[in-house]
Amino acid sequence: MKNNKIRIVTLGCSKNIVDSEKLLRQVQKGGFRLIHDTDSASAGTVIINTCGFINDAKEESIDTILRYIRAKESGLIDNLYVIGCLSERYMDALKSEIPEVDKYFGVNSMKEILEELGIRYSKDLLTQRVFTGPGHYAFLKISEGCDRTCAFCIIPSIRGKYISRPLEELVTEANHLAESGVKELILIAQDLSYYGLDLYRRQKLPKLISELLKIESFEWIRLHYLYPANFPSDLIPLIAENPRICRYVDIPVQHISDKMLGLMKRSHNRRETEAILYRLRNEIPAAVIRTTLIAGHPGETENEFLELKEFVESFRFDRLGVFKYSHEEGTYSCDNYEDDIPEAVKEYRVAELMRIQQNISAEINESLVGRIFKVIIDRREGEFFVGRTEYDSPEVDQEVLVSSEYTLKPGNFYQIIITQSTDFDLFGKPV
Repeated sequence: MKNNKIRIVTLGCSKNIVDSEKLLRQVQKGGFRLIHDTDSASAGTVIINTCGFINDAKEESIDTILRYIRAKESGLIDNLYVIGCLSERYMDALKSEIPEVDKYFGVNSMKEILEELGIRYSKDLLTQRVFTGPGHYAFLKISEGCDRTCAFCIIPSIRGKYISRPLEELVTEANHLAESGVKELILIAQDLSYYGLDLYRRQKLPKLISELLKIESFEWIRLHYLYPANFPSDLIPLIAENPRICRYVDIPVQHISDKMLGLMKRSHNRRETEAILYRLRNEIPAAVIRTTLIAGHPGETENEFLELKEFVESFRFDRLGVFKYSHEEGTYSCDNYEDDIPEAVKEYRVAELMRIQQNISAEINESLVGRIFKVIIDRREGEFFVGRTEYDSPEVDQEVLVSSEYTLKPGNFYQIIITQSTDFDLFGKPV
């Protein structure tokens, strides 16, 4: 290629970030110059790693593709490739409707992309990455795909069946991350709870975490997306007994009504959901519990919404995200249910749940004023250093703001006393 500068634009979830970073390492080894300044459209080759999960994500992916097509037509880039979930899901339609893209690739197509770029695929580099983030935290993707059959979710159709990565391979990759300066390791998968069942015929998440704890330079190990059903019980005492595992449990329950959990084809009911939530509360009292909910799924009447609303008020999740139901073609819900709830009603229900959570969050945050926390500083932004406690994940949860008058360094930990709170953020100063 006449211009060996290459940029990968990553959209969507943290799992896509990992895919892009691994591809970048192969590309770097192949002799390409990597461009990280995403504000500029200029490059020899641009690869867009797309998301195709819900409508908003699809629209963002399409808008990004069209923007880079205009850059190509203006001569700012030579080659444009599209990879990831959107092109896996809509390959034929994209080729037909946006033929200006040089080539489309689906998910898990690293060999094919590298071949297109004239780069030899190296299996030895699969546990190495080029960071696209700040470098003091990194995501470790422990599996691919999902075996759950949730009615609203398209991920199994895009990403395939659940495939656990070998434990030894993950430890090797984690060691590479530690050697690169990573201090916070964030384990991600579509479902952490399932890890090992396909490969070892038993849940291996506690064993994996025990091995990762041997890497002493990780000050925090964070867990994302623990499915409520078949929650690995050995994990609870492991978190309780190891202060380097963040007291942060991300357990997406989606709903609490038995009727809705059945329609959503979740493999847990209200009784089982409450059992694991309250066990977590009782056995790890210092932990925050984060969940996500879906409002407006087909079949959700005012009765089911009221049940959900009352549960949110009574349980008082520490962290909560609410998604408006999206009728996605190819899902069980889309194929079998009518999208019978008006958009205005969906939006009201989302807003109502978030109103409740805002009040809960404000009360919790106010109780933290005067307490001292270990905080990692992620970046400087305007007049503040922006950091997080162990109870908050990057770009997902609330942050701790510290005046830039203090001498702090991004990537370092500090003892911070909380001096002020808002509904979803904290302010503090070094002790």
